[in-house]
Amino acid sequence: MAATLGLSDEFMASVEFARVFGGNALLPGMQPFAACYGGHQFGNWAGQLGDGRAISLGEVINAAGERWELQLKGAGRTPYSRHADGRAVLRSSIREFLCSEAMHHLGVPTTRALSLVGTGDDVVRDMFYNGYAAPEPGAIVCRVAPSFVRFGNFEILAARGDRALLQQLVDFTITRDFPGIDSADPLRISLWFRDVCERTARMIVGWMRVGFTHGVMNTDNMSILGLTIDYGPFGWVDNFDPDWTPNTTDSAEHRYAFAKQPAVALWNLARLGEALGLIAPDQDGIAAGLDAYRTVFNREYTAMMASKLGFPSWTAAELELATDLFNLMEQSETDFTLCFRALRDLPIEHEAAVARSADDLRVAMYSAATYETHAARWTEWLERYVSRTRAVGESRTVRQSRMQSANPTYVLRNYMAQQAIDAAESGDLSELHRLLALLRTPYVEQPGMERYTERRPEWARDKAGCTRLSCSS
Repeated sequence: MAATLGLSDEFMASVEFARVFGGNALLPGMQPFAACYGGHQFGNWAGQLGDGRAISLGEVINAAGERWELQLKGAGRTPYSRHADGRAVLRSSIREFLCSEAMHHLGVPTTRALSLVGTGDDVVRDMFYNGYAAPEPGAIVCRVAPSFVRFGNFEILAARGDRALLQQLVDFTITRDFPGIDSADPLRISLWFRDVCERTARMIVGWMRVGFTHGVMNTDNMSILGLTIDYGPFGWVDNFDPDWTPNTTDSAEHRYAFAKQPAVALWNLARLGEALGLIAPDQDGIAAGLDAYRTVFNREYTAMMASKLGFPSWTAAELELATDLFNLMEQSETDFTLCFRALRDLPIEHEAAVARSADDLRVAMYSAATYETHAARWTEWLERYVSRTRAVGESRTVRQSRMQSANPTYVLRNYMAQQAIDAAESGDLSELHRLLALLRTPYVEQPGMERYTERRPEWARDKAGCTRLSCSS
């Protein structure tokens, strides 16, 4: 990211950089600001929110003509901090730093991370909101994106009935961030909303492909550029459970569970559409945008699933195989990432492929007893899968290449991030650097990194920070 911005290695290693991106100094031209927005949180209108601990330093236009906004998260109070201190702790900062970079290299639209600066101060936090507040080391992430404008920036203006300012913000956003839309077109709001819907659909397909669960899909955490933003209680699915959420705050309702994310995104877009209804002359255009979300999501999701399973297209036969696979994975407590990697390596040209692969899948299951219970069903499913794959008639090389591009070898499981956090809190940054390097090439097997391809260890099943987290995480 530093190279993209045109920042030199010398500057990145300087005291001046640490002061600026630690929130203690400004470079010439920087004009820091915090944004006001509202949002629907867990399905309910929460009123005014805003950047309570995020401060944008300004924008940079790089040598390629790209516009990037630099934003510090955790540098202190803003006008929207309410009664909070605006700070961030090391554990949440490491998680955001690692996850935004992991998602970028997985090919999922996301904000980026430039730097992680320790403040040297303690920050008091109650991680699980259970009355056990404790001091933790503070840190600041500088995150980077072309824009940090959210659905909630428009919602708050509509809620206030501020038609003029809402129109001004929409026109500004279209002109700056959507140059392909004619700013003089009377239907520009509908065209822009459709673009937002389609970008959001592609982002959600990316989440579903790699097994990512955002955990807190409030409308104030939704980017108008279709970028993954605000990494809080996120997580990657370990044992496949469509109803799994990493967010302890969502433990009763499971509103933001893995399988519900496509529907939640559509619901959030509908709330944005309602806000735009205050100024949009073409109400049918808003409905068309929501239809575009459904169309793009369904088209790209099926194409994505075909690639994950190694098929060139999606038919009723592939749908049946995928449906039965997900049911079997859930019932047999099978690891999402490891299962698709095992299928990728399936030697379908050998008659013994099914029997051998049924055993290979054992390493993806979290219970030996569960494996024995479902072994016969796995064998039957694999026989159908191999039969369908052979009927397609593609070579193993073509099939594996397609699957390799869709199925990562390495993902940032929560327990991995927690190990890096534990080490960093003791002053050891080696695991943080190791994970960052590993996650830059997530689709390629890396020698000596075999332990990062294993399923979540049993000790991490219920350990704090390793499976589920709070919004304070």
